[in-house]
Amino acid sequence: MAYIISEDCIACGTCVGECPVEAISEGDIYVIDAEACTDCGSCVEVCPVDAIAPVA
Repeated sequence: MAYIISEDCIACGTCVGECPVEAISEGDIYVIDAEACTDCGSCVEVCPVDAIAPVA
């Protein structure tokens, strides 16, 4: 199961460096490429606003 970044994202960039497969793209709201995501959860642990969650 991949992760998704919600609209709560503040585009701080903290998650980008944590992704071991570079699945996170920068923008107004960051986006995770579901096909590249390996489900490691590294991004979830560092998000300061809890904007990252598993895809439902």
